[in-house]
Amino acid sequence: MSKKEVGTDQLITQIIRGIEEVKGQDIEILDLREIENTVCDYFIICNGTSNTQVNAIVNSVQKSVSKELREKPWHTEGTDNAEWVLIDYVHVVVHVFQKHIREFYDIEGLWGDAHSIKIESTY
Repeated sequence: MSKKEVGTDQLITQIIRGIEEVKGQDIEILDLREIENTVCDYFIICNGTSNTQVNAIVNSVQKSVSKELREKPWHTEGTDNAEWVLIDYVHVVVHVFQKHIREFYDIEGLWGDAHSIKIESTY
């Protein structure tokens, strides 16, 4: 396995941990590697119940990744209104939504050709 793949797998694991730590809901991974002309390899999508929880998820993901992997996001946007926050780790892009915004934009439907993995939470 290449160094990039190991790093990506570790990054995904830490992102999921950060989401679960603050009870992010409906976690889904979209594998975009088989689709041509994509901006990254994976989307990780989840939602929170309020703008406060969305910001808590974003902070938890960044803290978890920074602490364990010493990585910072290349770019983060949407934290002002916290309805849809995007965290860009180059190969992995995290989308943290409020539920009604996630349903409206339906990213999973737009990227319907991607292989989808739902993460079962224990809470």
